Amino acid sequence: MENSQSQYKSKSQQARVMTENWAQKNLYCPICGNDYINHFENNRPVADFYCPICQSEFELKSKENQLILPKKIVNGAYDTLIKRISDTNNPDLLYLTHKNFQVQNLILIPKFFFTETIIEKRKPLADTARRAGWVGSNIEIQKVPEIGKIHLIKNQRIIDKQTVLSIYRKAKPLDTRNLDSRGWLLDTLFFVEKLNQEFTLKQMYAFEEVLAKLHPNNQNVKAKIRQQLQQLRDKGFISFDGHGRYSKI
Repeated sequence: MENSQSQYKSKSQQARVMTENWAQKNLYCPICGNDYINHFENNRPVADFYCPICQSEFELKSKENQLILPKKIVNGAYDTLIKRISDTNNPDLLYLTHKNFQVQNLILIPKFFFTETIIEKRKPLADTARRAGWVGSNIEIQKVPEIGKIHLIKNQRIIDKQTVLSIYRKAKPLDTRNLDSRGWLLDTLFFVEKLNQEFTLKQMYAFEEVLAKLHPNNQNVKAKIRQQLQQLRDKGFISFDGHGRYSKI
């Protein structure tokens, strides 16, 4: 990523311009594989880029002086983000870390991995602040299932394009427009990923309490866990080996 002079005085603005210029020159569409993505006109409220072939839209966020992926990404207004997720009109997220003008990591988080579970509500700004009472948000990427963090670049190593596209295709069956169903499915997958290659229903029941807190409107969490495991089986993520035993695929 080249260091260039900018008309902007703010370091954050300069970094944004540099990363967007880099993306314009170097990025392909990680969803359909088109060789390039286009930049939207300035001041578009949500997305930064779009693919002219599959029409996917992307928001690009970046972090300077960062060698590894953080646990959280600072985001904008909490209510706005929740509404976008609820309306399923949020863009796919591209997140880039760089240090000394060298790209360290670049991941794609597909839009269907966004649920209320991964959105942290920040404290309102103080009464003395210019935007007193404003409530921001963080995207807790540490809570995103691993398959939902698709690396295009990892530790400065460019990941093969066909590998990226293949991982996206594997993740795509998790796409559902119903936010509650999506939340349950992805939260269950998140905890499945914490278990060994072969695991039992009893081990999944150990997450009953935390899932109940994440989904307080459900009064029969164990039955919901069984239902979600069946869906993950049908979508090709796990296999049922009988007698309450499962294996990851």
